[in-house]
Amino acid sequence: MKQRLSFGYISIIADNIVEITVDEGVEISLEMIEESQCFLDSQLSNSFSMLINQVNDYTYSYEAQLSVASHENLVAVAFVYFSDFSKRVSETLNARRVHDNLNTKIFSGLELGWQEAMTWLTDEMNIAAKSVCSYDL
Repeated sequence: MKQRLSFGYISIIADNIVEITVDEGVEISLEMIEESQCFLDSQLSNSFSMLINQVNDYTYSYEAQLSVASHENLVAVAFVYFSDFSKRVSETLNARRVHDNLNTKIFSGLELGWQEAMTWLTDEMNIAAKSVCSYDL
């Protein structure tokens, strides 16, 4: 399933993995983060992971940097970049949120990073599922 939002697309690419592709030149705002969270809440009821496909160059407002990847059911975020600019944006975002202990990883899209990101996200979801099951015993 692929859904158009005001700033790009969200695709549900597996039962528990979503891919976000932002349009070229956008500055992600707090309102855009809220828009994406509303859509995710309407489509997903359990834990999920997110692949941020940075095929386009864009930035985040300061407020958006402080709230992105804060969804309560979010297990992991993989950033897949295709330019040095996008890589720096991801690194800056991770540095700003280092104290939040977000489970993120950055991959180069030019070196099969999309596939590596999917494998990593799947592994992270499996780890999260096992830890939930161990609490249920």
